[in-house]
Amino acid sequence: MATIRFKALDVLLNRKPVEVKYPSDNVSDYYGENVFGIEKMRRYLSIEALKNVEKAIETGSRIDRKSADQIASGMKEWAISRGATHYTHWFHPLTDATAEKHDAFLEIDKNGNAFETFNGDLLSQQEPDASSFPHGGLRNTFEARGYTAWDPSSPAFVIGKTLCIPTIFISYTGEALDYKTPLLRSLAALDKAAVAVCKYFDKNVNCVNVNLGWEQEYFLVDEALYHARPDLSLTNRTLMGHASAKDQQLEDHYFSSIPERVSAYMKDFEIEAYKLGIPVKTRHNEVAPNQFECAPIFEEANLANDHNQLIMEVMRRVSQRHGFKVLFHEKPYAGINGSGKHNNWSMATDTGINLLKPGKTPKNNTQFLTFLVATLKAVYKHGDLLRASIMSSGNQHRLGGQEAPPAIMSVFLGTQLSNLLDELEKQIPKDKMSPDKKTDLKLNIGKIPEILLDNTDRNRTSPFAFTGNRFEFRAVGSTENCASPMIALNTAVAQELKKFSIEVDSLIENGIKKDVAILKILRKYITETKAVRFEGNGYSKEWLEEAQKRGLSNITSTPEAFKAYISKETIELYKNCDVLNKRELHSRYEVRIEGYTKKIQIEARVLGDLVMNHIIPTAIKYQNLLIESVKGLKEILEPDEFKVITERRIMTIKKISEHTKFISLKAEEMIQARKIANKIENPTEKVVAYDNNVKPFLEQIRYHVDKLELIVDDEIWTLPKYRELLFNR
Repeated sequence: MATIRFKALDVLLNRKPVEVKYPSDNVSDYYGENVFGIEKMRRYLSIEALKNVEKAIETGSRIDRKSADQIASGMKEWAISRGATHYTHWFHPLTDATAEKHDAFLEIDKNGNAFETFNGDLLSQQEPDASSFPHGGLRNTFEARGYTAWDPSSPAFVIGKTLCIPTIFISYTGEALDYKTPLLRSLAALDKAAVAVCKYFDKNVNCVNVNLGWEQEYFLVDEALYHARPDLSLTNRTLMGHASAKDQQLEDHYFSSIPERVSAYMKDFEIEAYKLGIPVKTRHNEVAPNQFECAPIFEEANLANDHNQLIMEVMRRVSQRHGFKVLFHEKPYAGINGSGKHNNWSMATDTGINLLKPGKTPKNNTQFLTFLVATLKAVYKHGDLLRASIMSSGNQHRLGGQEAPPAIMSVFLGTQLSNLLDELEKQIPKDKMSPDKKTDLKLNIGKIPEILLDNTDRNRTSPFAFTGNRFEFRAVGSTENCASPMIALNTAVAQELKKFSIEVDSLIENGIKKDVAILKILRKYITETKAVRFEGNGYSKEWLEEAQKRGLSNITSTPEAFKAYISKETIELYKNCDVLNKRELHSRYEVRIEGYTKKIQIEARVLGDLVMNHIIPTAIKYQNLLIESVKGLKEILEPDEFKVITERRIMTIKKISEHTKFISLKAEEMIQARKIANKIENPTEKVVAYDNNVKPFLEQIRYHVDKLELIVDDEIWTLPKYRELLFNR
């Protein structure tokens, strides 16, 4: 059995870095060459069709049938010129992956002649099987119909021989079965609410876009070692494994020189990303061994989300060329840092103003404070929803583990900006302020850029941190679809901006001047949201106690956190903003808990198989070797000498017996707990049973397996160890 492990190590030792050649010395020469963007459209579309596309992108208007046919024809011709033979509607179902069904451009006429075709109907809408994707009860098994519909705001692209067309995915009744549909709705809601607020400061603002910059952390492991670990290959995390004597404690991996083989992989997937118009800019070593990160230039949120889903697939595919497997699991290895996907979120107007960046005038900074404080209120009022949007079976291992933000939703602003809000709270603007008071207030607001100039440090322990011109949602897990937290955040902020407008307008209608009304409501919001602002160490026990005193929830149970999706507050929030209806929210709750249940179920089954077929047989094999050794020594040694020499071996034999007995007993108990849980029909009760009665066995069994790993002869241990998984690249 040990040959599996050592064969994998032999394969790894013979790996050589793959030679990667850039298509050109300048990325700009080939950037976006596989994307059907506006520049490509100018060459393949009529002026009328191009204008229709541009209008649809800018305003969300429908594209008429004639233009759709022209666009489809031009898109086909371009795709074929790039080597495409098939097309697919590319969408984001409620899974950890994207989906696609390929159809050939091929058609046959009545005379049996073959030709390529693609029309507006095929471009605009298709009908995949909706019941075969997670739907949380929105569809019956016998009701299979669902629709994908083209999203013109995200350009089509070619991968390999296939033209991929980004689409939404909805049910026959029009309800969302994907991430993109509610993301687009949330962006529209935020745009509408934000424009209304911007009008207080600049009448020329007609549109507010959300920008997103994701930071994708990941692990690399050699493909041979990956396949020699059934837990990694089936669950994407190690269900056992004793800590390596050296891991991240020397802090020598972070930002260190990138290993040659890894560097070749990074260059390779970056080239593919550039061809697809994904503006990857940053690459570096992360904190844990064999952990890395890539990050792009900020983009409009819908496109950025598509690009994140796309690059994860590109990274998986390219890794095979380099003999790697890329791991996006939030916690593939116990005891070292896991992986997140920090979502850097901001809002910008069509006049070129970043609404979360301080300006140079009191007017601009009042606008900045308005959007800053509205975001604070959104996190304060809807923290449970934001937590639910990032919780998962993987991320629960990472959150609050002295490496990632806790499950308490708090906001870090920086001491100086937080102090400024405290000062503004005390300055009560009266209906008619004196010139001196107005000047004092304007000076206070006007110094924000100066305050932030030296306030650039970030609180890495905060789940939601202000970083100078944006908020960084740090709690997002590395596997997560960015749309999940973005939908929640966009909707929550839209709701608070709507309330802000209503309250300001009410004061104005009662004769209070606009600037005074705005400052009155800001002061009120600053007071209401003080509890959510925290500048200290989010990892500390003291913060847990302080947060409780402040009334901030700390829900560490994943199934419990998911209940926020179906709370009265969430249903009302999404309804008011036209993002998701009650049925859609319940479906997402059902999908989340079902997915969590299945992942724990798979982990329990894999662990049970490993301990019975790998660990216990290996431990008994080594135990038998020790027993034979003791018997042999007894025949040749004097009693006193025998006792001294074999005492430690006999203790080891007993320890192996104790550990294997416990593992066998707990594995059987885990199986029985699983059988009981599987009989439960109610999904909510079933997920609780798995969480409370099955999941605890995973750590209990692991503890004893890891002890055996330290005892059993290295030569006969069957599975690659942490030192091999983390330090061979």
